[in-house]
Amino acid sequence: MARIVMKFGGTSVGDIERIKRAAARVKTEVEAGNEVAVVVSAMSGETNRLVDLTRNTAAMHDTREYDVVVATGEQVTIGLMSMALQDIGVNARSWMGWQLPVRTTDVHGSARILGIETDELIRRFGEGQVAVVAGFQGLAANGRVTTLGRGGSDTSAVALAAALKADRCNIYTDVDGVYTTDPRIVPRARKLDRITYEEMLELASLGAKVLQTRSVELAMNHGVRVHVRSSFVEDEGTLVVDEEEIVEQQMVNGVTYAPNEAKVTLRNVPDRPGVSAGIFGPLADANINVDMIVQNVSEDGSTTDLTFTVPRENLDRAKKVLDSVRETIAWSEMTADPGVVKVSIVGVGMRSHVGVAKTMFQALAEKGINIQVITTSEIKVSVLIADEYTELAVRALHTAFGLDAD
Repeated sequence: MARIVMKFGGTSVGDIERIKRAAARVKTEVEAGNEVAVVVSAMSGETNRLVDLTRNTAAMHDTREYDVVVATGEQVTIGLMSMALQDIGVNARSWMGWQLPVRTTDVHGSARILGIETDELIRRFGEGQVAVVAGFQGLAANGRVTTLGRGGSDTSAVALAAALKADRCNIYTDVDGVYTTDPRIVPRARKLDRITYEEMLELASLGAKVLQTRSVELAMNHGVRVHVRSSFVEDEGTLVVDEEEIVEQQMVNGVTYAPNEAKVTLRNVPDRPGVSAGIFGPLADANINVDMIVQNVSEDGSTTDLTFTVPRENLDRAKKVLDSVRETIAWSEMTADPGVVKVSIVGVGMRSHVGVAKTMFQALAEKGINIQVITTSEIKVSVLIADEYTELAVRALHTAFGLDAD
């Protein structure tokens, strides 16, 4: 007997037939003698509809009331899922975030989970009952309903699995696992049987849409084994596990791209202490995330050119913030380019293999692709290139690192 958390995303519960199909999967696990908690998202498109209602009602709305509205999507789904399970003979009961409760911070719209009280769920497991829990929502210390931000149901599921000390957390989605790259760009992309937490965290943060970044971080911190599976086909999917569970590491396990980047360059920035803080501090205060950063110092060492990337949707705001500090910083010129993409290779095997960067740069050079910015970590190399070369670069790197399926 195992204790399992099964999470079904919006497409997996997008209509009544899909809810019934998901319920049948739950019944299979129950009949195998397992203790099961189910976490569900709102039905596909429902959260967007609810968000639009709040925006159309009041552009500058109270975020506490926003959470009250958008949290209702999951309330509908847990009720329908519980009904579907009961209809096929499974003892099931729905739980909203505040009923467990799922304790969170009071940052409405993007709360973080502090802890989950599971004593009652565990007691009911002993009675053979399945818990159907609303993802994405929780309860702040002030008694107000909170939501966790987009993709928060993945985080809810992993956090619940950690609190329950579950044997695994199955994430059912519209893909059948984690691939070496986007199969829409590279038809010969391979599905990975296993991938490490660190690799999955890098891939998720770099644009892969399979799992939400916070959920992978939680899984890694608490040692939760995550199994990414399809809701629509019977397939083994991909296990996200500790590095020690993978005997031989591939040099590179994935190629990904982040298409929502914009490049900003400040020229002739005075090269003195405090200047970088004077630039990036105001951007952080405006909640604008800065990613890749490169600095080139002039020959005499008095000035520098500073290049960095921001999310494309934040480019106009970033330019306004930078203009506001121009007199203080005294840079001479600002240029902005929204037509760029970040392409990355990821693999824990980079720690023990040499020549990874050489292979990457050579593959791009052979295709005539110019590299504008480079950043690295222990298991990742990222380059910034013109977005018109995205598909060509991904295909070239996928082949160069031997990831194409036979």
